[in-house]
Amino acid sequence: MFPGSRQQSPRAGSLSTRDPSDYARKARYAEDFTLIERLLWRARRIGFLLQRLRGSIALRGWRSTLARVAQEFRRQPETDDALQLLPLDEPFAPFALPTSNTPRVSVIVPVHGKLAYTLACLRSIARHGAQAAFEVIVVDDASADDSAATLARVEGLTLLRNATNLGFVGSCNAGAAAARGEFLHFLNNDTQVTADWLDALLRCFEETADCGIAGSRLVYPDGRLQEAGALVFADGSCWATGRFEPRDAPAFRYRRETDYVSGASLLIRREVFQRTGGFDARYAPAYYEDTDLAFAVRRLGLRVCYEPASTIIHCEGITAGTDLTRGIKRHQAINQATFVDKWRDALSAQAPAGTALERTLRWRSRGRVLVVDTMTPEPARDSGSLRLSAILRLLGEQGWSTCFLPDDGRASAQEIAALGSLGVEVLCRPWVPGLPGWLRAHGATLHAVILCRHTVAGQYLELVRKHAPQARLLFDTVDLHFLREQRAAELGGNPAMARQAEASRRSELATVGRCDATFVVSPHEQALLAQLLPQARVEVLSNIHDVHGCRQPHGRRQDLVFIGGYGHPPNSDAIRWMAADILPKLRAAQPGIRLHVLGDLPDALRRELATPGLELHGRVADLAPWLDNCLASLAPLRFGAGVKGKINMAMSHGVPVIATTVAVEGMQLRDGIDVLVADDAERFVAAVLRLQRDDDLWRQLSTHGLDNVRQHFSAAAAAAVLHRVLD
Repeated sequence: MFPGSRQQSPRAGSLSTRDPSDYARKARYAEDFTLIERLLWRARRIGFLLQRLRGSIALRGWRSTLARVAQEFRRQPETDDALQLLPLDEPFAPFALPTSNTPRVSVIVPVHGKLAYTLACLRSIARHGAQAAFEVIVVDDASADDSAATLARVEGLTLLRNATNLGFVGSCNAGAAAARGEFLHFLNNDTQVTADWLDALLRCFEETADCGIAGSRLVYPDGRLQEAGALVFADGSCWATGRFEPRDAPAFRYRRETDYVSGASLLIRREVFQRTGGFDARYAPAYYEDTDLAFAVRRLGLRVCYEPASTIIHCEGITAGTDLTRGIKRHQAINQATFVDKWRDALSAQAPAGTALERTLRWRSRGRVLVVDTMTPEPARDSGSLRLSAILRLLGEQGWSTCFLPDDGRASAQEIAALGSLGVEVLCRPWVPGLPGWLRAHGATLHAVILCRHTVAGQYLELVRKHAPQARLLFDTVDLHFLREQRAAELGGNPAMARQAEASRRSELATVGRCDATFVVSPHEQALLAQLLPQARVEVLSNIHDVHGCRQPHGRRQDLVFIGGYGHPPNSDAIRWMAADILPKLRAAQPGIRLHVLGDLPDALRRELATPGLELHGRVADLAPWLDNCLASLAPLRFGAGVKGKINMAMSHGVPVIATTVAVEGMQLRDGIDVLVADDAERFVAAVLRLQRDDDLWRQLSTHGLDNVRQHFSAAAAAAVLHRVLD
């Protein structure tokens, strides 16, 4: 089977009694037909399959359609063991749900028979629970079996019983009317939840200011993807995104706006649900009610989001049938006409039927932006990663469809998920073998390309110009490498490093001259490039930090911190200088003081650098506890370039900084007012002792440091630069 429009794909809202795993039942059903009925049915089926084939070719093209056919007919095990699906034949014994009397979320499960599926669904909720407080409301839609009697024995469950069959729409509205939570989560009874199923949907609301609906990633029991959000075309037909694709492919692992999400797992604020009037009764008993709700929510100025971090196993739908003239399926065509009549004006803004999927998926975005760096950013690893992650987040907030490609091809599942929460699609191996092939296939879809560091930009600049000539080409220096290398050569008197610095200088300047705009991180670097390449457009896109504020007074603080991994040459030089010179002199004046180094460090080096008072902690998950309790942060960098994230991070927590002249370059900091500058070990010691004794000076530096971050290193400042360059 091919996936297709709503008529061609199963509907989540259905309360059909068909057993989704029983393929033999379809054959027995066909035997009930007379010969003429069977012939007519087969003719309709062939016509329908041809319609689906034409639609798939129009949306995907021949090659992708053939691959899609092979994928659907490939033999699959009935269940994927990795999903840890609960069995349907487990004998019933009373159990309890971890529900709350003060719920934040009301989970509403409509049921019509299918007791085994309902119990498995509830057991999965009991097994995984949630951090958020929730209640579970099961609405029994006049089931003919003993569902109500059995469910009454499940502790922590609110059971409602419809006197007559109301269908999916009526049952969901009845559950919503009884709900107490701030949020409503509509969940089909033929589902099983997985870890983080509910909390991930709530995070989508917390991290997306205008989120109106959040929907889960739906997967089949065999592990294949069922739906990653869904699309609506101008004629009211629909398309389930990603159906039968590998569920963990990065293309379906990032949060994004979509036209609607399935009612099989849908989270909405109760107040918003009430403002829209709930599920529209004109779609009863089922089909198009969730699509209609999505359009109603968008009319309020809110967005509908697909959230892949919430995974729901959905058992129904794979054999829901294709005959639109029989059973509940006939409501698809009827309700499509109702939907089109109601939303005719809104549908005029949707993609025309037959629009290519790649374009339709990004129909609501301002355009597509590709970002390439040497490796996948990991904010806890280094300042550059923190900055790039913030830039990627801002691109999403500004409405761009953003994809990121690591030049080394690697991205862990955790890194894909982290960028996915920012709305970023990760292009990594094995799904994307490399940038050249991807550009050949997708270059025409790009609005802009950001190449980070001259070693990356030098490789791909010409390829981008060839395969994406319409795209704005932007070069992010991260910092000027040649300037850092030049200073390292001067400090160490190293001729080989001096030659490397000159090669980097030629490469970076050539790249700046060939790009539409260049990002640097400090006004100092902007002024330097203005002298060397006056014709180039150079913008300051500096570090980006949230302002956390000062959370402990001077009197409760002690010890010092250094933030940074040993792998960065300026950091390794600074750590050695602190261990060999600064800390021994400091402990001679203040014996009990300790210096905590927070960042990656080789094990062998720990033994080599062992010094009284030097504590090497490696990378820490959260800097806040350290910065909330330290007296000051040290930045004894003797060479380098760009602005220093270690200084920004400390100041964003209200921690005074003692740093070298090189470290504060281009950061708009004034010695004695915003920072204390020290260029030798004796001055570092004197500065620490001043801060210990002078509460007023400490508070002044704390306050001015926070102001510096707000003014020069905020998300608002960076967003303004991106607007200027991309709009």
